[in-house]
Amino acid sequence: MDAAEVSARLEAACPVLRGRIGTALQLAELMQRGQVPSTTPAAFILPLGLRGGAATASTGMFIQGINRMLGVVLVLRSASDPLGARIADELRELIEAVARALAGWAPDSAIGVLKLARGELVSLTGGAAIYQLDFTLDDQLRINT
Repeated sequence: MDAAEVSARLEAACPVLRGRIGTALQLAELMQRGQVPSTTPAAFILPLGLRGGAATASTGMFIQGINRMLGVVLVLRSASDPLGARIADELRELIEAVARALAGWAPDSAIGVLKLARGELVSLTGGAAIYQLDFTLDDQLRINT
């Protein structure tokens, strides 16, 4: 699954994230410096790995189901809301917008569609809420042997 395809889908479906979608490397660099994006809301696309499923092999062909996993980390600053009264509503709206944009959608190269696997509040410190949504995509390995 190509992160650029996912970014393009989010930009088209979630106007509030246009120009604010980064990569796993960009998120890692921010975390290393103990920072959050200066402009939020922001999102980062993370490849989370893959899991192999059932396989079949016949003359000249190997087919195995795989499950690709993708994370979308959302960052929303709460500096103007020290008590967190408004951030919960803003965060819920952002989570729902991202879930609606990606769940049921498939990148061009995929066999299945993205499914929401889980969501979790990662952090609520340093003036920002950080929330991660995980998606899965059923796909296949098809190898001519």
